[in-house]
Amino acid sequence: MEMRVMNFSKLQSDIGVRFHDESILRQAFTHSSYVNEQRGKRIQDNERLEFLGDAVLELTVSQFLYKTFPKMSEGEMTKLRAAIVCEPSLVKFAERLHFGELVLLGKGEELTGGRFRPALLADVFEAFIGALYLDQGLDAVFHFMKKYVYPLIDKGEFTQITDFKSQLQEFVQQDNLGEINYRIVQEKGPAHNREFVSEVLLNNGSLGTGTGRSKKEAEQQAAARALIKLGAK
Repeated sequence: MEMRVMNFSKLQSDIGVRFHDESILRQAFTHSSYVNEQRGKRIQDNERLEFLGDAVLELTVSQFLYKTFPKMSEGEMTKLRAAIVCEPSLVKFAERLHFGELVLLGKGEELTGGRFRPALLADVFEAFIGALYLDQGLDAVFHFMKKYVYPLIDKGEFTQITDFKSQLQEFVQQDNLGEINYRIVQEKGPAHNREFVSEVLLNNGSLGTGTGRSKKEAEQQAAARALIKLGAK
């Protein structure tokens, strides 16, 4: 158990968050299989925190989309939010922060590879958000999201769900801002692993760039960055 305590201390140092009540942080990483093996001990699993974290994630992502994309429709925001808070995305967030290494598991769950099971990792990320909210409030969650989640949205990692090029075109036409054009400014990598960099221009002035494995993906990411820039003005 001491090994885990040291790891939780390192986690807090790595992410720049110091919990007032470290027991709630440990609870966020405590799987029900671990609790079942600790008979007689008053240990809680992370399922209730997961329930709370799910709601907090929905709220914080919703507010970010609402403020960042002022011309995005309710339907498009719903689709994009669903892509951000779905299991594969939550797993990606958890893996980048090495959450799997900290999960407290029962022996059987450990032996069957539970530590790296996608559903378990997604649940742990939600539970962590719930724990952070309880320990320090919504502002702390927003600060964490600004550091580890919102930049991935800004980079266009979820653009396959939403047609940002069409939204940018509508935005520009609606306000008579001028003409939108795209150009590929860089191609890099070998033929089998090509990466494209696209720039989006409004009246020949750059609004942003995006990268992707195809020209279309790069243009979508560039359009997403342009919408953010225009929306912030």
